[in-house]
Amino acid sequence: MKIQGFGWFGFLVMFSFFSCSQKKINGVNLVSPPTKIEENCFTEVTKMNANWVSVIPYAFSKGYSTEVQFNSDYQWWGEKEQGVAYLINTAKKKNLKVMLKPHVWFRNGFATEFTLQNEADWVIWEKNYTNYILFHASLAQKNKVDLFCFSTELKQVVKQRPKFWTTLIAKIKQVYKGKLTYAANWDNYQNVFFWDQLDYIGIDVYFPLSDKKEPSIEELNMAWLPIKKSMAVYAKQQKKNVLFTEYGFESCDYNTKNTWGSHGKFAENEQAQVNAYTSLYTTFYDENWFLGGFLWKWHLTPTTLRSKATSFSPKHKKVMEVIDRQFKK
Repeated sequence: MKIQGFGWFGFLVMFSFFSCSQKKINGVNLVSPPTKIEENCFTEVTKMNANWVSVIPYAFSKGYSTEVQFNSDYQWWGEKEQGVAYLINTAKKKNLKVMLKPHVWFRNGFATEFTLQNEADWVIWEKNYTNYILFHASLAQKNKVDLFCFSTELKQVVKQRPKFWTTLIAKIKQVYKGKLTYAANWDNYQNVFFWDQLDYIGIDVYFPLSDKKEPSIEELNMAWLPIKKSMAVYAKQQKKNVLFTEYGFESCDYNTKNTWGSHGKFAENEQAQVNAYTSLYTTFYDENWFLGGFLWKWHLTPTTLRSKATSFSPKHKKVMEVIDRQFKK
């Protein structure tokens, strides 16, 4: 039997990319703890049947400048080398796979809009950023990290500095020998030109879906349909599976309008969070090209009352029933 226009070899290649036999990544993005924690802080993660965690060693920049400060004395324990290594190895002891996901926090600005005004500043920033990424690539290799998500949401840098990314990826591969991805913001994953150099298409999934205070699951399902269709087409074009490097919804009104965060502006609404999670799982988890994802976000230490009430954290909220049920599948 011959498959017209494609051939058996092409069919087998595509099947390898989109096989549904692989277990989904049921991951959580960890909030780095400010001080050292005990191993039992991972108990709730394992009880919810998560099989991956993402460790995020932030770097910091005072606005859009050339500085990339990391592994500094003033940072939280979980963001420094010793803490990052501890979190990785403790997770592995608990039979959890690990994604390492360095991310620059720009004070008074968003990573997506970071840019610089002149070539001299770009050269300095690229050197500083490369040091940051290669430091963590080495840490990933040393601690046998399963997946290295080497950058997050640097939309303008991808657009303006293409040569830098090609060079950086080559340098990472000299240091780290595992799987690689990049976390593209939801609105520009199709403009990332280097997916062919990576293993997976990584997307931080904060698509605006509805202007309603509490849209139903059915309404959200409909809103996801064109987004899912575009992802499926793009995944096939790139011959890569899609990984949600971040996904999540606040437990408040209008949580699918400004999906990237309202910062406590709206009233508490746990049912809205339940609806949003249910719709995302219903829409994507049966798709062969979809690998799974990492929910945003999980505190290993107790959270404050304010952050618990309306934040992204699903911990000790109604939505945990939805997550538990999905992760057990």
